[in-house]
Amino acid sequence: MNPTTRRSFLKTSLIGAAAGPAILSAADPGKKLAIACVGVGGKGWSDMMELAPGNEIVAVCDIDEDRLGKAKAQFPAAKAYTDWRKLLEQKGIDGVMVTTPDHTHASVTATAMRLGLHCYTQKPLTRTIHEARVLAGIARETGVITQMGIQHHATKRLKIAAHALREDRVIGRVREVHAWTDRPGNYWKQGLDRPTPGGNPPAKVHWDQWLGTAPERPWVDKTYHPFHWRGWWDFGTGVAGDMGCHILDPVVNSLGLGAPIKVKAEGPPVHPDSGPAWAEILYTFPGSPLTTDSVTVRWYEAGRQPERDLFQAPSEWKGSLNGILFVGERGNLFVGFPEMPELFPKANFADYRWADLPDTNHYQEWVTAIRESRQPSTPFAYAGPLTETVLLGNVAYRSGVEIEWDSNKLAVVNAAEANHFLKDDYRRGWEVPGLG
Repeated sequence: MNPTTRRSFLKTSLIGAAAGPAILSAADPGKKLAIACVGVGGKGWSDMMELAPGNEIVAVCDIDEDRLGKAKAQFPAAKAYTDWRKLLEQKGIDGVMVTTPDHTHASVTATAMRLGLHCYTQKPLTRTIHEARVLAGIARETGVITQMGIQHHATKRLKIAAHALREDRVIGRVREVHAWTDRPGNYWKQGLDRPTPGGNPPAKVHWDQWLGTAPERPWVDKTYHPFHWRGWWDFGTGVAGDMGCHILDPVVNSLGLGAPIKVKAEGPPVHPDSGPAWAEILYTFPGSPLTTDSVTVRWYEAGRQPERDLFQAPSEWKGSLNGILFVGERGNLFVGFPEMPELFPKANFADYRWADLPDTNHYQEWVTAIRESRQPSTPFAYAGPLTETVLLGNVAYRSGVEIEWDSNKLAVVNAAEANHFLKDDYRRGWEVPGLG
């Protein structure tokens, strides 16, 4: 498939959607779905294995032939590709799983949706705010069934925490929230200078296809593929895109928050290539019926946390490396990743009984929703705005100013230079209409 053909394919697939999506004509609870998987190593492997039960994996794609070979061995009937554009020419696909580095989420997902294919796309939904807005629009336009991969959303612990805040209003109106993570830490490094090119890509790694829409950059051994891409702005979204989508999800969901109106960031001096070694982000949101007139959400990275006294927890309480503290009128609610929720001070809530809600499978929820012709719990209509909120922290950090955000205009209204970080151009030959 030469570059001209590929470009024509992308243009046709994104513009020629007048016939509408290939949505199941009627609910069919027993139907096995034909699923294509783009990105089948690491998290992609586990996502694929979660989607496989009760369905058929009919196509697998990865730029790393070793990973691709393992997936092909697991699903011998699936067709194998190193180029996702070629995979999307295959007929008979119902849905597409997209578990690639952040910078290729939007291009694969947008193209698939315009072809009428349902999409399960890993968090963050996109690498830029502009892409998130476009994907939410395409999902709305086409009517395909979508889900962003934030599997904690389906857990009992987050459901009962949300129920306590939303239905029982156990701590009263919430005035502030603190959310924290221990990443990047030992997971990957940030605040790094661009490395000196070294070595050549392994023969079985298709480096140009891995780069995709990103700017041209030479291979460096043990630096980008297979995992450490996350800390580089050209490819990833840093800690915000990794854990922010997980941990801020129950904050936005439980409290019914809309877009923030102000975002301020602290951290080390901004690096043009790499995310910060640590950061604290302060979001200010308009109030909701569950909060005070406005509510602040403070995000902490790299092991930073709110002051211990704020929790009002017993001295022997162990805390959490990744968690959320909701501060309300009548006390506090904590929920961790993976710790169950707790209420503090404990004496104030001795008689409270948590709701009895089940754990469910976030992946199978998506395929069930396709069979039943409805949207699941984290469709792009929800995931797009959540991703925008998370990524605004990066915009505030990189621009170096407190930003005032107008969601309707999709613009920073007090610092025009910050709008530079909302959208990027795509590399020549990888352009996707409407995206870059």
